[in-house]
Amino acid sequence: MKNQVEKTHYSDKELEEFKALIIEKLDVARKNFAVLRETIMQSTSNDTADTSPTFKVLEEGASTLSKEEAVKLAERQQKFIQHLEAALMRIENKTYGICRETGKLIPADRLRAVPHATLSIEAKGN
Repeated sequence: MKNQVEKTHYSDKELEEFKALIIEKLDVARKNFAVLRETIMQSTSNDTADTSPTFKVLEEGASTLSKEEAVKLAERQQKFIQHLEAALMRIENKTYGICRETGKLIPADRLRAVPHATLSIEAKGN
């Protein structure tokens, strides 16, 4: 019986699977970012949309908070997009899925859940 050799990288087929997942998440993230950016831009303008009596009554107190929250969410979304784009670069370089601390392969299940992960659970816990 042979000793099983530990995988050191993902196959091209596996990388293509991860790439498709990342591209799908990237498309959604970019759309979400665009919506948030539009929300922020509209909340800073003084057009007639913000004078609607219904919205004025219902959202008077929440308008400042929602703009601040939208800015925070947009920043987080932009950071997420950058992480996903970096993950695509790692796929192109064939370094995707390799833990930057241990040098070992990050389990595929973790990468499916967090496709931009650069640390294994073990390394993240330290």
